[in-house]
Amino acid sequence: MPQRLAMPVKDRNHSGQLQQDYTGSEILLRCLIEEGVEVVFGYPGGAVLPIYDSLYQGALKHLLARHEQGAIHAADGYARATGKPGVVIATSGPGATNLVTGIANAQMDSIPLVCITGNVPQNLIGTDAFQEADITGITMPITKHSYLVTDVQDLPRVVKEAFHIASTGRPGPVLIDIPKDVSNARSSYSYPDSIHIRGYQPKTDPHPLQISRLHKILTKAEKPLILAGGGVVTAGAEKELIMFAERANIPVTTTLMGLGGFSGQHPLWLGMPGMHGTYAANHALLECDLLIGIGARFDDRVTMGRLDKFATKANIVHIDIDPAEIGKNVDTYIPIVGDVKKVLSTAVAEVPRTPSDAWIEKLQKWVREKPYTFCDSDEELKPQWVIRHLYESTGGDAIVTTDVGQHQMWVAQYFPFANPRSFITSGGLGTMGFGFPAALGAQLGKPEATVISVTGDGGFQMTSQELAVASLANIPVKVAVINNRCLGMVRQWQEVFYKKRYSEVDLADSPDFVKLAESYGVKAWKAENKEEAKRVWKEALSHPGPAVVDFRVAPEENVYPMVAPGTGLDEMIMGDEDK
Repeated sequence: MPQRLAMPVKDRNHSGQLQQDYTGSEILLRCLIEEGVEVVFGYPGGAVLPIYDSLYQGALKHLLARHEQGAIHAADGYARATGKPGVVIATSGPGATNLVTGIANAQMDSIPLVCITGNVPQNLIGTDAFQEADITGITMPITKHSYLVTDVQDLPRVVKEAFHIASTGRPGPVLIDIPKDVSNARSSYSYPDSIHIRGYQPKTDPHPLQISRLHKILTKAEKPLILAGGGVVTAGAEKELIMFAERANIPVTTTLMGLGGFSGQHPLWLGMPGMHGTYAANHALLECDLLIGIGARFDDRVTMGRLDKFATKANIVHIDIDPAEIGKNVDTYIPIVGDVKKVLSTAVAEVPRTPSDAWIEKLQKWVREKPYTFCDSDEELKPQWVIRHLYESTGGDAIVTTDVGQHQMWVAQYFPFANPRSFITSGGLGTMGFGFPAALGAQLGKPEATVISVTGDGGFQMTSQELAVASLANIPVKVAVINNRCLGMVRQWQEVFYKKRYSEVDLADSPDFVKLAESYGVKAWKAENKEEAKRVWKEALSHPGPAVVDFRVAPEENVYPMVAPGTGLDEMIMGDEDK
């Protein structure tokens, strides 16, 4: 596990007297401890040497990543698994800019992060000094808020505000940029008990008149549908959603980010909608007369960008804590701004049961008759079978992280998540390289859980250096590499939309992942058929430390169903048209 530094932040000077002042770096660490931070992810460098010198004397755990991108993805995975802000530290210049992808990733998926960067001393800012970068300017479009600390006395307030902003309202990343002279400056220390930020007062309680309007329209609906997104998971509103759906008798479809927010075993669940969604979910969206969006963005992977074909028969109710999302993509009949948990808790008290038994029966028939399917084989290993086996071998009791691509969609399709915060993936930005370091962070946040990193042979190579971290800290993440020797999703699009003109997608010359893992001291296996897959995966699960299994799957397998961008949900390609 990451290093726990035994000594407390020092309270006495060299003469043994109680200190009345501290350096900026000591103040920073005290603030993090006040905020209940358990682990910090980072990578040292010149501009943050004062901070790391204080870490040497401090009481915080620190995970030394092998790349700043690995550090921030690990902090992101920690935040998604625990619901608490993840904290990452990077030095100035390239250290800070290496965080940019991870910051954008967290912003798109509404993940609370506090990103602490060092900068050159203030007298050198603007001179193109060594390793200088305007990181607050660079990240302005992709942070919820950012600070450039110019006075050491501001540090406690800034840290308090950063954690508050990151974790309240619609969560997101906050950046604190600390010049080296501020880290070295001395000041007295006092951490504020509370703060008030003028202009930042997120609305959490719904307007009662809007709840009343929701109740009234529910009494008139014959074909209601709930579209639940990541906001349900963020708000911890899974119990309230189940209660609301059951009392009103409304079927539920969950977006990619919403998976786990409504149990995949519940009879009212229709699956995931959109580009690779279920027949039942997509056709429910086409036929419903009332659509209740809960913590969902109505993004282009759900609507396919064809709003003229999306839920055209429905009045749309949109529940979201971020008023900027309501009406952004779809016309909203009833807007309800507020915390999803509070909205559903208020609405469920008097929610009417809708007369939709025939509607439910029709949808459940689609679920039974049009499930996800694939052509299984005893001659070659199919990736869908592998994902299904991962589910069956754990009983679904695992936290699963993914990278981005075909395997990500197969996990969404064939691993029915029953619990919130059990599916961790890069949804909005679609960041390759995210899955493995995110699994390390998730495992640190939930040490008792089985954590599985499902990754592709492409994405794994982007951050596989973090195997060193898994090995040295003995983080028992199990890595399942869905190895099809190519950039699978890109290859699929080139097959379907570019007449099989396969351009630069061949990864057949990738390294031997077993030898790669073993070179880092990580136990590893390879599987090329079902029997090998069952045997080695069982061994990997029982292994007490980190483990890698290279599943050599059929290279030309595609993700179906599929809806082409710019087409309607009624134009699903099921994948069995030529069979």
